[in-house]
Amino acid sequence: MLEGLEVTEIHLSTLERTGRFDAEFFQRSHLRIAKLLSETRTEPVSHVALISDGNHFSISESFVDEGIPYYRGQDAAGHFFIEQAVPNHITRAAFASSYMQRSHLHKGDVLLSIVGTVGETSLVKTRHEATCSCKLAILRPGNIEAAYLAVYLSSNIGRSLTERWKRGAVQTGLLLEDMDQLPVARYSTSFEKRIAETVEAAYQSLEASKASFAQAETTLLEALGLENWQAPEPLTYIRNSSDAFAAGRLDAEYFTPHVSELMRLLGRNGLCIGDVAPPRRERFAPADTGDFSYIEIGGVRTDGTAEAESVMQCAAPSRATQIVAAGDVITSTVRPIRRLTALIAPEQNGFVCSSGFVVLQPTAIAPEVLLTYLRLQPVCELMDLHTSASLYPAISEHDLLRLPIPAIDPDIQDSVCKSVQSAQRSRERATQLLDAAKRAVEIAIEESETAALAYLGSIAP
Repeated sequence: MLEGLEVTEIHLSTLERTGRFDAEFFQRSHLRIAKLLSETRTEPVSHVALISDGNHFSISESFVDEGIPYYRGQDAAGHFFIEQAVPNHITRAAFASSYMQRSHLHKGDVLLSIVGTVGETSLVKTRHEATCSCKLAILRPGNIEAAYLAVYLSSNIGRSLTERWKRGAVQTGLLLEDMDQLPVARYSTSFEKRIAETVEAAYQSLEASKASFAQAETTLLEALGLENWQAPEPLTYIRNSSDAFAAGRLDAEYFTPHVSELMRLLGRNGLCIGDVAPPRRERFAPADTGDFSYIEIGGVRTDGTAEAESVMQCAAPSRATQIVAAGDVITSTVRPIRRLTALIAPEQNGFVCSSGFVVLQPTAIAPEVLLTYLRLQPVCELMDLHTSASLYPAISEHDLLRLPIPAIDPDIQDSVCKSVQSAQRSRERATQLLDAAKRAVEIAIEESETAALAYLGSIAP
């Protein structure tokens, strides 16, 4: 009768302070972890860190394209270091306002998503000015390594705790007042420092990845003659009406000498993006059962990769329309100035992406080179120039495919490919190290600190 179901008996006298007795709170997986933690030295989150949350006031009128990063709950998803995210930005005036002071972020803060996507965790790694919304709890560590706390909360153990303690019906959330009921497993100072050292090694791998991507862009800019390039910017200029009618544009920005010269440089071989990378138009039709891996605009990382989420077929968003293949390059049509372009990895073959992307199949250009080209700042500025609308400016697929791209020497392509591939290897190493740190914490709780150190030594010597 109870096949596939769980039944747990709990004494009324053992209920926690809020008297919760909902079935979700007493799932066997949660109880197993609670038992493991009861056999380990722990301290509540509220004892190891000062706890607050982000901004509660309306801020949307202060959003700008470039400014101070303003992180939201979803920005922590898939980004162990919050600086990996692509956040909104606010004006310096808004950042400096009195009501924002409490939500200013400091290096070493641990950010925990507490509304909606509960349990996503990120570490603030730099001293760059930044702030966040109230969808994120700000944990400012005291007598604990910040990196260790971030690893612990993002491990399976930590995710079970945040999942168990969230409340609510329509929109679930984790209350700050419940942080004193979330136990943090404590070990020797040397073990927690070893976890922090592994996190630092992962961060350095990500920095090496960024440097390799930057080298790829520099190589390509030099080959295109765009390194330190500046076009004349006169205050006035004249264009024929025939040019305006041919372009279908009347705005002055489109006809600046800067744009004209850039179009001339990039179009010197008469090629356009559609010539070297035609669009893939393989439509996705959801089924009644099963799930699929979905890439949305927010899943594109700053390193040219894309993260997917598992979605039920029956709950497929209307924007989930395009199937991608390994080696495809996807680029966002919405606000292209944000450089949201990604290369589809081999393991992502057959994934589905949002209609907010154009899916390109590189045929006469290496995928890594096309990825780098579409992320170059001058090219992003051109794409942004071709956008329409004001609230969500977007470039049409037609206009994107018609953008110029010069023929690129095979030796230059090879050099760019090597830099991008080096960046990918460094990023994969960073992922391996972070996964190892999380697993080591789990092994310490499940077995012993000694076993955890032995495991960590085999992965991250």
